[in-house]
Amino acid sequence: MKKKVSIVFVWLISLIQLLNAQTNKTDELKNLVNASFNHFPKMAEVDNTILVAQEKIKLTELNKQPDFTADASYAYVKPKIELPINGNTFQFAPVNNFNAALNGTYTFLDFGRLKAALQQSNNELTFAKHNKELVQHQLAYQVANIYYYSIYIKKAIEIQDTILNTLAENKHIIESQLKNGTALEIDLLSIQSSIDAEENRKTELKTMLRKQEILMEYATGVKSITGSSFDLGALNIEINKMELSNPELTLAQDKVDQAKQDVSIVSMKYRPVVGLRASMGTRNGYIPNISEMRFNYLGGLSFSMPIYNGGKIKQQVKLQEKLVDQQSLLMESMKKTLEKDLSQSMEELKSAKERLSRSNSQIEVAKTANRLAMSKLKNGTGTHLETTSANTNLQRTLLNQLQLEYQVCSAKLEAARLSGKKFW
Repeated sequence: MKKKVSIVFVWLISLIQLLNAQTNKTDELKNLVNASFNHFPKMAEVDNTILVAQEKIKLTELNKQPDFTADASYAYVKPKIELPINGNTFQFAPVNNFNAALNGTYTFLDFGRLKAALQQSNNELTFAKHNKELVQHQLAYQVANIYYYSIYIKKAIEIQDTILNTLAENKHIIESQLKNGTALEIDLLSIQSSIDAEENRKTELKTMLRKQEILMEYATGVKSITGSSFDLGALNIEINKMELSNPELTLAQDKVDQAKQDVSIVSMKYRPVVGLRASMGTRNGYIPNISEMRFNYLGGLSFSMPIYNGGKIKQQVKLQEKLVDQQSLLMESMKKTLEKDLSQSMEELKSAKERLSRSNSQIEVAKTANRLAMSKLKNGTGTHLETTSANTNLQRTLLNQLQLEYQVCSAKLEAARLSGKKFW
């Protein structure tokens, strides 16, 4: 009984470890993507655009406040402003004019201008935030492509190792046959040539892998990955071409909204502005003692309304309306392009899946032919050329299956990117 309990306990521990390992591999890509958001230089740039937009909103809100200025002036006026009265000369203005004042102005009624300006600033902030989402979206899928392409290369290297092991075994057989006089020197040289060619392919793959590691480090700060499978199902990517939520479309809609708001702002130039004005200070020039500095103040209302400007405002409104139409057409064109690209990706995914489903039988045939060729070579009834041919065919079918697996993975990623799905 104790033995059975121990076996069950060990089995449960193994199962937990396996699930944890799978979870860690699934989380690796998400962790890399999140690391790229903090590491990639472009992200700091888009973050700063958000800060700029927020500061612009604060600046626009400050237009609610009154403006105060302090002014001081001096003017020397010649000739004197004087008039003879009853035989005496009476001076109406001083030669030395002094003036100091505190002035204040406040827009009392702007008939929606400030509200429209605030809406425009908020639209710019929304655009900056959506632009950040677009950069994150693009960066996330770039990291994902680097990640899965690295896995593809690592798997290709594993296939190369398998081929090299088989060739090394064949070489050992040829060497034995050469000693026994049942093989020729050319056979040994030929198989060594095949080994060198496969080693060169492996070196090329390693170079490609190192390049991907450099790209990964540039984007995320992490150089190497531990993933070893095209595990997209765990990312929970569901694709529906009827639900396009691509950040590029969101950004295009923001541009349409900004253009519409520009129309509203230009249209408001027809509206009047009512303001308050006040001033107080000290100056000279008051009759009868024109040299005496005296306290003075004033207050009043100002009203301004455009009447005629040669049709410039009307033309500006027409221009902004055409820009709205232009942005709407660009958005519709972008949507159609995304739908077309998504449909193509779905067809490519369907094709790759169908071809992948038929690859297993080809691999089994190639493996069987390779085993048969090696058996004949060991027994002295086969030739090195037969073994090399069978080995090459096996390599080709294994690489073909790997390429199809990678095509399925890439097509899913591309379809998810186009539809705007998030996996991070």
